[in-house]
Amino acid sequence: MDPLTHALASYSLKRAAFPRAPRSTTIAMLIAGTIADLDSLSKLAGPSAFLTFYRTYFHSLLAALLFSLLVTLPFLLSRRGPTEKQSSPLPIFLAALAAAVVHLLMDVCQSAGVELFWPFSTRRFALDWVAPLDLWILGILLAGILLPALSGLVTEEIGAKSKGPRGKVGASLALATLILYVVLRFVLHGNALAALESRSYRGESPRKAAAFPESGSPFRWHGIVETERALHDVEIEVGPTASFDPDSAVTSYKPEPSPALDAARDTTVARRFLQAARFPKATVEKTPEGFHIILRALPYSRGVTSGLRVHALIETDPSGKVLSQELAWDPISQQFWWQ
Repeated sequence: MDPLTHALASYSLKRAAFPRAPRSTTIAMLIAGTIADLDSLSKLAGPSAFLTFYRTYFHSLLAALLFSLLVTLPFLLSRRGPTEKQSSPLPIFLAALAAAVVHLLMDVCQSAGVELFWPFSTRRFALDWVAPLDLWILGILLAGILLPALSGLVTEEIGAKSKGPRGKVGASLALATLILYVVLRFVLHGNALAALESRSYRGESPRKAAAFPESGSPFRWHGIVETERALHDVEIEVGPTASFDPDSAVTSYKPEPSPALDAARDTTVARRFLQAARFPKATVEKTPEGFHIILRALPYSRGVTSGLRVHALIETDPSGKVLSQELAWDPISQQFWWQ
């Protein structure tokens, strides 16, 4: 999820769950609810660092705990004034931890995946329910913050007194609506996945399938289906009147087994890449020196995953001996990010 959505979610959580908390709590929650996305800056250090750090260490439960302690520490060290002016650090820590955990839960609902239990496990959790930038979630959170503010201005204009903390009702309704929206996404994702798995593709049955969300509509999904000989990229709509044609899928056939391909898959960069790629696609090209092998991750479409993409490049001689290996940026995604 983008940092703006995470900041709005943290602010809404503060208004709904900690409405009377001081400004220090708001600051702590905003920092704890967004700081994990600093790992996106790893792109500045190159594709290898990006593949290592993005959605890994910072997006773990351990990191959420450490970040919450970190943002609470300044308030703990500043407890030197009169006791009546001091704020207990425990409520601030708990509020910051809640914001950090909400950040992780929102990212788990996406497709890029997060390593929740690092360093004990490197397994990535990805539910594929919501898009990296979901316009509906952004709109719900903005409405929950802005509409009560406009209502408060009208109330003050007519001289009426507001009851209770300002913004609590709006934020609570926004979070409740957000939960209902995610539940809807969950149901529609199940329908899309069932449709993908119930068809055959070029005469083959699915071995693995995934439905990735689109930002604009919860009824439109992007499907990837793996069969024995190919990967199939297809758009799918769900709903009472929706229809799905598996023959509209764009098919990418897997390369024939070869010593060069086996050697490429056993390289260090390939193992690192395959650990993160859910639907890897290999391309083998003959060159004067031997073979040029590219490992990419489907889906290729911008907007389906996190945007900036990494692929693995391996060069071998005709016998399959590895000559070079590297991780590189996908040219299309790199152009989009750096424009």
